[in-house]
Amino acid sequence: MNGLLSLIWLAPLLPLLAAAWAGLHILFVEASPEAGEKSIAGVVSAASAAACILLVLLVLLSLLQGAPGEVTVTHWLQAGAYTIDIAFLLDGYSLALAALVAFIAFLSIRFSINYLHREPGFRRFFMLLSLFNGAMLLIVMAANAPLMFIGWELAGLSSYLLIAYASTRRTATENANRAFVTNRIGDAAFILGIYFSFRWLDSAGWQDMAQAAIADIHADLIVGSFLIAAMAKSAQIPFSGWISRALEGPTPSSAVFYGSLMVHAGVFLLTRLETVILHAPLLMAFLTAIGFATALYGWLSALVQTDVKSSFMFSTTAQVGLMFMACGLGWFELVKWYLPLHMSWRAWQFLHAPSLMHQVQGRQRLAPRWLRNNAWLYNAALRRFWLDPLADASLLRPTRLLAQDLRNFDDRIVNRLVGLPHLRPLPGSEDPGSRVGQGRGLAGHFMEVLARGLQWFEEHLILRGGGEALIGSIRRLGEYMQQVETLLSQPRYLILLIAATFVVIV
Repeated sequence: MNGLLSLIWLAPLLPLLAAAWAGLHILFVEASPEAGEKSIAGVVSAASAAACILLVLLVLLSLLQGAPGEVTVTHWLQAGAYTIDIAFLLDGYSLALAALVAFIAFLSIRFSINYLHREPGFRRFFMLLSLFNGAMLLIVMAANAPLMFIGWELAGLSSYLLIAYASTRRTATENANRAFVTNRIGDAAFILGIYFSFRWLDSAGWQDMAQAAIADIHADLIVGSFLIAAMAKSAQIPFSGWISRALEGPTPSSAVFYGSLMVHAGVFLLTRLETVILHAPLLMAFLTAIGFATALYGWLSALVQTDVKSSFMFSTTAQVGLMFMACGLGWFELVKWYLPLHMSWRAWQFLHAPSLMHQVQGRQRLAPRWLRNNAWLYNAALRRFWLDPLADASLLRPTRLLAQDLRNFDDRIVNRLVGLPHLRPLPGSEDPGSRVGQGRGLAGHFMEVLARGLQWFEEHLILRGGGEALIGSIRRLGEYMQQVETLLSQPRYLILLIAATFVVIV
């Protein structure tokens, strides 16, 4: 076993290297569709198969000799008393789960070869699928939170790019943005959880966290941070809206991302934090309530769906909600058994969905009579309990407006300062010399009144009788300042302030 353990780092690295090779192939090799498909599929499949074989051999040896436990490959970085290692936690649970993840990823890759034959984005799809394979293996095998976070982010990135696989379709890109923005909240909470772990436990290793003596308030903050990350990644309420929109990607990506693998990453994170969660009874009650609400939401929404993939997706959401509820009740052993079983079942269902759609004939099954007779509940289930417009209003729209403001800042301020042409005038700025920026909200209106007062003071007291050149120069400077003021007076800049606060904390 020692020889295989010394090669354990190859399990996540091989798919990541295959993804890198596929990316270079796309950039620098001009190949015909047939030749490009064969080379990309061969390399990605070989890397996935090698990782799967290595993990299966380790599982078989662990049955005979026992699980190896934590294996440190090398030191990653050190700052003072804090040390982060590239290490893998290979207990019986994670080792078996890693082998299952590698096997499902390999099956999905082999399935995709024929399913996406002659598709324009064939090479790009396999690059992202291999990237996701390596990311999921990092999540399952990582011995500490920082190393898991790398896989966490790579999985989110590949998910975003595969939802937008058909990038020429507006619906695909919008749904990809929904998923990306929603998951950034969970990622910020994950970083905060890592910070709290180092701050109060002097370590972010899973075994160190399980063995540390921890105060209740500290346990609440650590568990609360990681819980938000798990809720966002596993699409628990109120983050459930994005996952139903994520089915824009091809069926194989839906199978491994949202049917069997990535949607369970949040549940796996909770099982890693089992000992810490047991020190936070208030959050366990909250976890139980969230899981129950999500299970109810997924169950009712699945009953009114008219296509098979959406039905599977909402059913998966309901089952993952039950796993969250079981973690809240302290039934972690049950979750550890149910998680791999559900992963296997959903992978088979999603990969079988295209064939099932061809086989099904006749009228679509209606929703149960008791649900159709309750008009309000039936309408709420059809509208997915209005989580989509709520997420758009609270997350997506402010992010888009912030991006628009940053673009306007570039066009109106930065481009002028460096001498580039001014492309878009300010709204309502027919005579910039006689107007000031229009404010929004209490702070914005205050700044507008102050600017008007300063403008009057400038024109009637300082510049009266002065030269026209001086007046023109100060007016131009005033225009720049007014434009900066107009942009910075937007209330949505609170989002940018919060993001900057997270950066300062970390």
